[in-house]
Amino acid sequence: MPEMTKQRPKHLALHEIRLPLAGFASILHRISGAGLFLMLPLLIWLLQLSLGSTQGSVELFAAITGNWLVKLILLGLIWAFLHHFCMGIRILLIDIHVGVEREQARSSAMTVMVVSLALTAIFGLKLLGAY
Repeated sequence: MPEMTKQRPKHLALHEIRLPLAGFASILHRISGAGLFLMLPLLIWLLQLSLGSTQGSVELFAAITGNWLVKLILLGLIWAFLHHFCMGIRILLIDIHVGVEREQARSSAMTVMVVSLALTAIFGLKLLGAY
């Protein structure tokens, strides 16, 4: 009797994969780390401008950070930092075997998402001058 074998896919269908929330949080952790690393020259340059002692560098800093596109990029970097930080704490806790059960892992992933987005909203409002 011939064996019935399941045909393996020839390509990876990313839209058919159902990741748990912890999987999405992990992928976002990697993306946020890469984004922070790639934007590091911009952040160092902005820091240099903000610490400049001449009036021209301070005015240039104010002009650059006053642009709405730069504020949008900075808002993305704020989210990336906060998500990477919160997820890093979650990973450290998992490394010491805290929260490794399925329900605890799901709730800690949800906590990371909610806390990072809430803190991003708070700091984003400050960035946009709401308070």
